[in-house]
Amino acid sequence: MPPEFPDFRLGNVLATSFTGTLSERHGDAVERIPAPHRLVDWLAVSGLAVDSCTTAQLDLARELRESIHATATATAIQDALPASAVHVINECSAQGRAAAILTPEGKRRWQLSSASCVEDALSVIAADAISIIAGERDGKLALCASPTCRAAFFDTSQSRTRKWCDMNTCGNRQKKARFHANQRKGPGSAE
Repeated sequence: MPPEFPDFRLGNVLATSFTGTLSERHGDAVERIPAPHRLVDWLAVSGLAVDSCTTAQLDLARELRESIHATATATAIQDALPASAVHVINECSAQGRAAAILTPEGKRRWQLSSASCVEDALSVIAADAISIIAGERDGKLALCASPTCRAAFFDTSQSRTRKWCDMNTCGNRQKKARFHANQRKGPGSAE
């Protein structure tokens, strides 16, 4: 039986959720879209369903993911945006033909030009990245405080001081490590 694929770490912001398909970038990296069908799965749970994906489309998706991560990281640390990453984001944004559709419930959803057009889905992700990197949305880009993660996330907390990309993973992991370190230092420790 093949090993189970790691769960997706979904957030409220499409572009930064997409960069989360590679986690623990500075530790034991976890690739959450290792095969074309996993990109199809991720796009489906993100409201961008496609029927299929080729290896070349997966490669393009990963290139976009890394370009978004590089520009989001540069934005978070107030550094110059890497020109090659900006180029990839702009190219992906321009290549797609997705349309925003208003549902009868008053919600926005995306309509792709065809059920197999991964490029349309990537254009939606690229456009979302452009809107957050350009500062058009209420929030700020930040980097996870976990030294092994350092994921870019979009902080919409009132104080804009959120430290973790996900409290349930990175935040809890850091709290546990701090607790265990304090337990070892506490009275009665056998050091």
